[in-house]
Parts: sequence; structure tokens; C-alpha cells
Amino acid sequence: MATLSSLRRRSVAASVAAVAGAAVVGACLAVGSASAGTLSGSLYRDPTSAVVRWVAANPGDSRTAVIRDKIASQPQARWFANFNPSTVQAEVSEHISAANAAQQIPVLAVYEITNRDCGGASAGGAPDLNQYQTWVSNFSRGLGNQTVIIILETDSLALLTCLSSAEINARNQAITTATRTIKSGNPNAKVYLDGGHSTWNSAGETANRLRAAGVQYADGFFTNVSNYNSTSSEANFGRAVISALNGMGLSGKRQVIDTSRNGGASGDWCGDDNTDRRIGQYPTTNTGDSNIDAYLWVKPPGEADGCRYTAGSFQPDLAFSLANGAPNPPPTTAPPTTPPPTTAAPTTPPPTTAPPTTPPPTTPPPTGNGCSASVVLNQWPGGFTASVTVTAGSAAINGWTVTIALPGGAAVTSTWSAQASGNSGTVRFTNVSYNGQVGAGQSTNFGFQGTGTGPGAATCAAA
Repeated sequence: MATLSSLRRRSVAASVAAVAGAAVVGACLAVGSASAGTLSGSLYRDPTSAVVRWVAANPGDSRTAVIRDKIASQPQARWFANFNPSTVQAEVSEHISAANAAQQIPVLAVYEITNRDCGGASAGGAPDLNQYQTWVSNFSRGLGNQTVIIILETDSLALLTCLSSAEINARNQAITTATRTIKSGNPNAKVYLDGGHSTWNSAGETANRLRAAGVQYADGFFTNVSNYNSTSSEANFGRAVISALNGMGLSGKRQVIDTSRNGGASGDWCGDDNTDRRIGQYPTTNTGDSNIDAYLWVKPPGEADGCRYTAGSFQPDLAFSLANGAPNPPPTTAPPTTPPPTTAAPTTPPPTTAPPTTPPPTTPPPTGNGCSASVVLNQWPGGFTASVTVTAGSAAINGWTVTIALPGGAAVTSTWSAQASGNSGTVRFTNVSYNGQVGAGQSTNFGFQGTGTGPGAATCAAA
């Protein structure tokens, strides 16, 4: 994965007056209702992410269990930050297909704008804005037609100090065009523009920049990818930005907040050197706030900012520092037991076969008090990850056991959201406390990693 933004230092440049003003405006607004925003459903956990691969390759490391249970088990954004116009469509399509097969919502962070990071630790991007639009067009062709979350160009609007007025105007037009291109490629894409964070620019200035960059064509804005501010501070800031946008006639915009590293200290910008950070709220679309569509892990925990380590590189000591002492994932953040998307088979039970690129379930969804299981496999030389979907039949179930026969020489090295009995041969996976109850026709997920060749089929029995 390519490098990510390293511009946390901008928090110290924001004026106290601007921050205070945003807080006052936010305090005057109504708190969001108990419902979520415009998103619902389970977020996609990428089985090929850097942290997942590290966990698989280091089963004996003393840090592995903590990193596995609290970071590798969670959905995180997939960053697209390499200028690769000839291959980006295929890369996006592969990722989207895997998420669709798992019936989950992928989060894609686009980080390709020309002159990104103002030449800082994550410098790069497209050589010019014409080539940027070519890249975006190819990117958009791989997005499919199901719900996908796009985090469009971190720091691109909050950080403009290195650009002339003409360059700012050109960037605004480029982001506007990119938003419309993505929406044209997939009308179900949810696109969010850069809102900085609550200790950078004021809410009013942020709203002005969003409007200039075409937020009217987007679903809203994201905050806190470039800092560690508390979720409550970001939510207050977001309400102030939304209020300002409403005043411009741009109603209906919502916020997403990066909570990947905001569970501890805030302030000092560089996470590479600060051991007081903690992972924040686990990723979810169930925010309980009508202004906020999701709490996301946009910046993958454990990936460096570019201070002590190369920006974007996965560092297990950073991941362990973030996760150690943090609470375990609560039941509400486990893969939820939600129905398949209505685009899957709206008038019938869950499909009896998986998409053609994945092995089919061994049994169809049962008609009584039973369950079925399907496996989505990601294989690489010497190892694999498997994402397993458990689907209840026409009656709810209160527990399940999935039986999988591993090929000779294969072994399970780690499991999440299930308990494994054995690690080779025939392995039985049983539910944990938070995902045993599955409603009629609904699904839950678990996963595991292993060495050797992965399995192709699974059977499920209800408790």
C-alpha cells in the first residue's frame, strides 16, 4: 500500500479563536437523533491488509494476539495512492468484488491529487491535473454498482498553503470533477471531501473550502484523518460545518470521523513518536447521530506518519502501542447480522451460491432452524485468509458451528470472531458471545488465516 498523509502538525497552526468559534457554533446546534446517518450495514475488512499479513507471518510474536484481536480484526480503509492509470481499474475491481462477495461496504481512500502533502513526507500524486483526471476515470470504472465509501483526497482542502490562487482554483475544479466522475461511475458511491479536523481551520472556513471544491455533488466530508482529536470534538466541529453549509443552501451533507487513533492523547501531531495514542471507537455505520454517517478507521492503525519511520509503512510497535490497553471490540462492532443488500436477491432468501469468483457454499440456506456457510478465500504462496459468512435459514438461530476440512499440510494460525477447535485436518469454528444469535435470513461473519492451501467449502450446524 502506498504512503498516507503525514500532515498532523497543522493542528498547532490553527488559531485559538477559530477553534473557540467552532465550539460555540456547535454548542448551539441540536444534537443528532438516536438514528444513524445515511449509511447502514457491515464495513468490509480487507483480508490482504498489511496488518493482517503481519499477523499471519508472526504467530509467535508477543504482540501478535493484541494486534490481531484489536486491529487486524477490524475493517479499515484501503488506500489508493500510487499513480498507476493502466492498472488501477483492475485493482479497484478486485477489491470491490471481494467486498461485494462478503456483502460488506468497502472504504476506499483516494490519495492521488497533484502536489499532495505540499511536498511533505507523503509527497507525490499525479504529475498534473489532466493525468489526475485520467487516473480518476479509470479508478471509477472499477467501483461496481453497490455501496462504497470514498474518502477523497486527505488534506487536499485543509492544506493549501503551498498553492497559488490559480492552483487552488484548479485543485477545486479537479476535486469537483473527480467527485462527479466517481458518482457517474457508481451512483451508489458515497463520496466525502476533506474537512481537516477540529483544531485546524475554522468551521466557517472549512465550509467555504468544501463549497468551492464541489461538496454539493458529494455526500459530505470527513475529519480527523490527520489528527487524534476526540470523537466528541470532531462531532461538535462537524455540526458547526454542517450548519455553515446549510446557511449556504447546501443541506443534507453529513460527516464521517476517523477514530483509528483518537482514543488517547491529542495534540502533538506525529503518531510515530507518541506512545500515548490509543485506538478509538471501533469502525461502524451505527453512529446514533443523524449528522454522522460512520466512524471509520481511515488511517490504518500501525502505519507510520513519516517521522520515525517511512510514511505508510506498517510498524508492529506502533500498532501494539495503539492497541495495548485499549478495550476489546464491543459486541456492536462485530460483523453485524444484517440482511444481504437488496441488490443481492430482494425477493428470495440469501443466494444459494456465492459469486462465481468464490467457492460456492456446500449447502443451500436451510428452510428451517438451520444455517449455511460460504467461504471467500484469498490465497497467496504459502498462506491464505478465509472470510466465512454464516447465514440463518427461515428461523433465527442461537448459535452455530461451522466445520471446514483443510487440505493436507494446511494449518490455521489465527481466528477472529469465532473459536476454533483444532488447527489442521477437520476444524470446527463456533460462535463467540456477540455473533451467535442470527436472525432469520440474516448473516454474520468470522475469519481465519493459515499456512498452506486454503479450504474451498464449509458446512454449518445450528446450536
